[in-house]
Amino acid sequence: MSLATRLQELRVKSGQSLQDVAEAVGVSRTHIWELEKGRSQNPSLEILRKLADHFRVTIRFLVGESHEAADDEQLMRMFRQAGELEEVDRAVLDDMIQSMLKRRRGRDVKT
Repeated sequence: MSLATRLQELRVKSGQSLQDVAEAVGVSRTHIWELEKGRSQNPSLEILRKLADHFRVTIRFLVGESHEAADDEQLMRMFRQAGELEEVDRAVLDDMIQSMLKRRRGRDVKT
């Protein structure tokens, strides 16, 4: 499946207009339309990243290089977004994850 097809399917499935997507990623409505029609075949990595974040998928999924499960897509998106956090916020996130894993291990031992 091409980027054009996948992008249009994601947009329609989410009930968004061309303008909604364009505003969310900071490009023109025409540019989104051109991407969906396959007339603009080399979008910048920045636009792909913004589109992937907006639709909560990975860039690889968006461009058709992967058939990842939804959970994997979510993890990749979260990892990419965590990279934009400041170091202190990453430490808080790491503490939260460690706490959740510890709690889960405690439940697994009891069952």
